[in-house]
Amino acid sequence: RKPGERRFSQAWPRTALMSMAEGPDGAIWASDDASRYYRVRTALLASGKPPAPELQGSGLRFDRRGQMWLMRGDAVERKLDLRPGAVPEQRLTLVNGLSGALPQAFFEDREGNLWIGTSAGIDRLRRNRLRPLPVRPGFDHPAMLAGPDGGIWAAGHMSDVRSFSGDGDAVGKLIFKGGFSASCQAPDGTLWIGGDQGLRRRAPDGRMTAIAPPAVARGAAVQALQPDPDGGLWVSFAGARLFRLAEGEWVKEGGLAGFPAGRVMVMERDAQGRVWMGHGDNHLSVVARGRDGRDSLRVLGAQAGLELGKVLSLHRDGQAMWAGGERGTMLIRDGRALALRGRHGETFRGMAGIVRLPDGDLWLHGADGIYHIEAASLAAWLRAPDSEVAFERFGAQDGLRGHAAQLRPLPALVRAADGKLWFSTGSAIALIDPANIYRNRLAPPVLIRSVSSGGKLYETENVRTLTLPQGADTVRIVFTALALSIPERVRLLYRLDGVDHEWQEPLGRRAASYTNLAPGTYRFELNAANEDGVWSPAPAVLDIVIPPTFVQTRWFLLLLALCAVLLLYAGYALRVRRLTRRMQERLDARLEERSRIARSLHDTLLQGVQGLLMSVGAHVHQVPQGSGERARLERIMDLARRLLVEGRDQIMDLRAAASPEEMRLALQAFGRELAAYSGNGFEIRTLGRPRPLTPQVNDEVYAIAREALFNASRYADARQVLLELDYGADSFALRIRDDGRGLDQAVANAGYRPGHWGLPGMRERAGGIGAAFSIESRAGQGTQIVLTLPADLAYQLSLFSPAALLRRWRRRTFLTFR
Repeated sequence: RKPGERRFSQAWPRTALMSMAEGPDGAIWASDDASRYYRVRTALLASGKPPAPELQGSGLRFDRRGQMWLMRGDAVERKLDLRPGAVPEQRLTLVNGLSGALPQAFFEDREGNLWIGTSAGIDRLRRNRLRPLPVRPGFDHPAMLAGPDGGIWAAGHMSDVRSFSGDGDAVGKLIFKGGFSASCQAPDGTLWIGGDQGLRRRAPDGRMTAIAPPAVARGAAVQALQPDPDGGLWVSFAGARLFRLAEGEWVKEGGLAGFPAGRVMVMERDAQGRVWMGHGDNHLSVVARGRDGRDSLRVLGAQAGLELGKVLSLHRDGQAMWAGGERGTMLIRDGRALALRGRHGETFRGMAGIVRLPDGDLWLHGADGIYHIEAASLAAWLRAPDSEVAFERFGAQDGLRGHAAQLRPLPALVRAADGKLWFSTGSAIALIDPANIYRNRLAPPVLIRSVSSGGKLYETENVRTLTLPQGADTVRIVFTALALSIPERVRLLYRLDGVDHEWQEPLGRRAASYTNLAPGTYRFELNAANEDGVWSPAPAVLDIVIPPTFVQTRWFLLLLALCAVLLLYAGYALRVRRLTRRMQERLDARLEERSRIARSLHDTLLQGVQGLLMSVGAHVHQVPQGSGERARLERIMDLARRLLVEGRDQIMDLRAAASPEEMRLALQAFGRELAAYSGNGFEIRTLGRPRPLTPQVNDEVYAIAREALFNASRYADARQVLLELDYGADSFALRIRDDGRGLDQAVANAGYRPGHWGLPGMRERAGGIGAAFSIESRAGQGTQIVLTLPADLAYQLSLFSPAALLRRWRRRTFLTFR
């Protein structure tokens, strides 16, 4: 149906057609039931004959570059020339790697890779960066040189020398019969070629001249050769040492002495015309022609920093010289060798070919493949030779078959006049255009495929946040990058925020495992770069939430801390209680012992003294009054009475309480003892619920009460003495009242009796514990002493209670004020 029309018209050929494909020129190709392909036409040919089939195949497809892919029963053919009878540019069969016969399915992915399904498998076809030279049969240890015609001249061990162009022609132009193993070009354009049969000299006008080798080197292959500034030629023969050809004569080692024993593997001429020779024993020889016309020899080895082993290549780079060997690659500059090191510990070993391009890029061909170092990276290394240089590597996945030769022929890398680089291996030659390297510009999508934890698998496609069960602490994350061209070279970087301090790069795996994860929220990020270093614009992100169990929450930790504090406090309380009980037991024992001693003294000593006083008193009454003897006896009796009173006081002190719990009983016993001695009545009252006083308050209150009771009993002439202990909720109070004669007015005004310190002592004791102290007394009406103390200072409280803390603050403040 033509554009703008509503009806269909018949196309030719008029036969049953099974499939169609559209070519890059708009032509429609269709096949019939016999697998014959026609160009479909909208009208008959001018001759009136129907179109004839042009191709035979079971399938036909065009890729994005317009190339035709024709599938046959046993092969896949790539055709650029669509004329009838044209030979396909490429034919893939079982012989060169096709998985099976009957290719049918065809698919081109987003990166331009072609996927073809056969009866036995699936084949992937991708563009190689290196283009092999398709010669038939293949090469056997080919030698190469940059030909004067712009291409390269190459020949295998037993084949002729042919010239090949950068178009990758498979036949090449014959140059001359026989092969070669080494070559060089003189500054005047003369080309020297050496092989098993000796030397050939090709003049700039194209004439070839054969030169016989020295007698001792007949049949030996030429290993390396290089002309010197005087027109001479240095030649190294396999197994026959080194010679110099000058004016038709061969001179062994050029007449110089001191060459290293190792075979000369390669030669190069520097900017000053000196000839550099690389030996097989980690030495370099430099031959220079002096002003007097004589040659001099300088040998560089380990003392110059050389660490190459067998030297395999030399390349002039301005005033410096690159040297490649079995152990690595070095730059010799100012007489010192600098080792080239790449990232991840790359040593660039087995380097059999070195080329520095005019733009500054460095190309190397060694035992592990082809290396490309950009000019900027190389310049950074030249500024800091201890650093590692960035590079890219080309190998089998890029179309390189085999490895660079490690003996002969050398070099294994040649730059042609058109700028293309040619690489030789043991069985093939491949080329690359540095200015037009195929690059994959598509960033690979990244995908977090799944997460497993605790034996359970969680799918994570289209999942932004994944919540795991409580208590999960182990996670395994599976991921990938969707790059199909060279997936082996895809770089992956990942990190788990909160665990990884920097990006992690897995090598040979597509999973990450984490153990001993604490509860919380983690963010897993994944990024990837394809084989050409193109990174994904944004990483794939997955938030992983691990809820805590109860024992992992802060409340549980707080509960543990509280329990620990309670246990410590309980232990402390039990310890204090135990110590208090032991101390109480000791004090009770001491009190009991003191009471026993007091009773013993009262019943023996005091009673004896009292009897003695009575006997002396009876005797005194028999002595006449006014006599000196009676006066002496009365003085003795007064002294004895004072001793009796003091002894009674000491016995009362022995009965004093030793602990706060016994204070009431001790005061009661003390008051009754005084009452029995003085003849007054005594009463003790307790108000409120008795509570234990602090040890210091207990001692001071007891001392004040005892002093007051003693004064009331001895000096007041009271009939009744009352002691009250008031345990109030807000305060503690001690009151002592008597109905005696009261204090003298002078004593009340002064606050003390001259020569007596009982009242001042009571005030000082009260002030020491922060209590209020007052005395009320009137002549003939008795005396009242009152001591008042706030509850938070009087009573024993919990160690960490607010009142206890306030008490300690008050005490510190009070002591500071005092």
